[in-house]
Amino acid sequence: MAYVIGVDVGGTFTDAVVDDDAGTVLAAKSPSTPPDYSQGVLDVLGLLAEQLGTTLPEMLAQTHHIAHGTTSSLNALVMGNVPPVGFLTTKGHRDSIFIMNVEGRYLGRAPHELQHVLGQDKNHALLPKRHALEVTERIDRDGTVVVALDEQQARTAIRALVAEGVQAIAVSLLWSFRNPVHEQRLRELIREEAPELFVALSSEVSPRIREFARNATTIMSTQVGPGLRDYLGTLETSLRDNGLRGPLLVMQSNGGAVAAAEAPAAAISTVGSVLTGGVVGSVALGRQLGHRNIISTDVGGTTFLAGLIVDGEPVRDTTTVINHHPINVPTLRVDAIGSGGGAIAWLDSGGNLRIGPHSAQAVPGPACYGNGGTEPTNTDANLVLGILPERGLLGGRKPLSLELARQAIDIRIAKPLGLSVEEAAAAIYTVQNAQTGDLLRKTVVEAGHDPRGFVLYAFGGAGPAHCAGYAAEVGCDEVVVPLGSVASAFSAFGLASSDIALAAELSDPTVVPFDPVRAQQNFAELEQRVRDGLARQGVQFEKIEVVREIDMRYTMQLAEVTAPVAGGELDRQAIEDAATAFEKRYAELFGADAGFREAGIQAITFRVRGVGVLPFSPQLPGVPAAEGEPEPFTTRPVCLDAATGYADTPIYDYRTLRAGHVLTGPAVVEVPTTTVVVPGGTAGTVDHLGNLTIRRTA
Repeated sequence: MAYVIGVDVGGTFTDAVVDDDAGTVLAAKSPSTPPDYSQGVLDVLGLLAEQLGTTLPEMLAQTHHIAHGTTSSLNALVMGNVPPVGFLTTKGHRDSIFIMNVEGRYLGRAPHELQHVLGQDKNHALLPKRHALEVTERIDRDGTVVVALDEQQARTAIRALVAEGVQAIAVSLLWSFRNPVHEQRLRELIREEAPELFVALSSEVSPRIREFARNATTIMSTQVGPGLRDYLGTLETSLRDNGLRGPLLVMQSNGGAVAAAEAPAAAISTVGSVLTGGVVGSVALGRQLGHRNIISTDVGGTTFLAGLIVDGEPVRDTTTVINHHPINVPTLRVDAIGSGGGAIAWLDSGGNLRIGPHSAQAVPGPACYGNGGTEPTNTDANLVLGILPERGLLGGRKPLSLELARQAIDIRIAKPLGLSVEEAAAAIYTVQNAQTGDLLRKTVVEAGHDPRGFVLYAFGGAGPAHCAGYAAEVGCDEVVVPLGSVASAFSAFGLASSDIALAAELSDPTVVPFDPVRAQQNFAELEQRVRDGLARQGVQFEKIEVVREIDMRYTMQLAEVTAPVAGGELDRQAIEDAATAFEKRYAELFGADAGFREAGIQAITFRVRGVGVLPFSPQLPGVPAAEGEPEPFTTRPVCLDAATGYADTPIYDYRTLRAGHVLTGPAVVEVPTTTVVVPGGTAGTVDHLGNLTIRRTA
């Protein structure tokens, strides 16, 4: 027997899925254990072993690999919980990271913040100025050394940073992506002066043009690198001590995994690892169900995540934004807001009801958890509305207190608004559905698509309770709740389904048409880097797939659109085909007449994505066919519509449902790790894999 395990560490719960070579798929969920998240991983793996009827060491000894998604990098950056870091850059260019270009005023801001011009500022420095020092050197745009590196001055700067107590140093020199020789020498000098320091080079982390973004990306990667290294080291040691023989892989923002030993060197690539797991799982399930266009939604304890799959492939992006800084990381596009099950309901200064972005997290958790939390959350509202059972979550292992939930909502929301507790809970439910629907419109429409042409997948502990509501907000007529053996651990299923993926890129600005030999040389270098990286993973692949692409733009524009490039030897027609593909995608994003070929087209960044396809591809197993009509195991008063109030609603135990069963709304389906709402005017059908598909009937 051989196992593949996916582990999704969230802010509130840690989920895991195990798949074996006989087609068995099992899932488990356990509370996360901050600050030592590795203990939560061992806890949930123990639950999997228990379901398999074996011990943790026996299961791990037969595990081919573990694919792990972690929030540690993202949480550290968002919360500013990072060690002191030093920054070395070219003389005269230190202030780039503090000036932040114009971007510092608008990146990561909501529309209402952008309209408040006088309230904008750039007080988002990644590090204090005393930790940013300059070195004398200069390489020009062609990669020619104009001024040699002053090594004595560099040593003085390194010693000054060490004296300041920095735990890592980021190095980002001007035009280093064209010639990294000075950055590489600085790393050697740092190791001579302070061999214990973590070092990151922009020429390896982010070899792209645009100084500010490259600097920010390198600094942030350096900030999370030491913590990720220590966390993964502790976790891998614990897993080895418990019998793991196969590799520990870490999910990246690009939708593929990388060996744990390789991850810290490009730590910034793991920032969106948990966010992408659900999208990868949606791609895998979409293949089984024949769905090519999917909106992937994940409502966990802290966040609401939305990704997009078009024609069977996830929508990708080349950058993301964290704390108002641009991050150069190839990523699956996943939009997020703080609107999970633990999102706190509150009233703003105008008396308006708001949900999130602050979360009760795992500790203390929602008020109904009884762990000392006093703020009302989505989970508390769902308990008051009867959507969640009073006996609790996780099959009763997580008891809930209706009294504490009512008390929190009454004090913080109901009384200030002059509402009953029930009316306030219904308002929280409605606002939650509305704001998650708003994010879906942004995710789909801004990518140039009509939501009505997509199937919506909903998962996570809180997603199935709200999915019919936010799907209606954007006009999706079909919702699939992946249940079966994975239920709310669907993101962990996505991690177990992932392959190993690496990306290499290099900015080399040029004007179309350009010499195809130049492109061929760039791609040959990048492909070799990717193949060398895949060879270091210590895993046997079924095959390796390599994809080429170029980020292009019209002349004088500041942002690029990615275009595919043919494999093999390139000729002038291949370059022209890439430009045509760029214009087609540009028209899809911005309108049929938005392009202007007469301005000229520039190729900016060349990129290669390599995927090492693993010999395991988990699939959800089938479930038995129905014999007769589904029978609810009880009824209880549930409020699914504020206008109609509470009504006796049939409650179904998911474990008794079979393929072909149809549930007419209103109804609630209880699963050990989640709860599904089937509103009035809809019907839920159990498919051959055990998923519940909700469609409108009126």
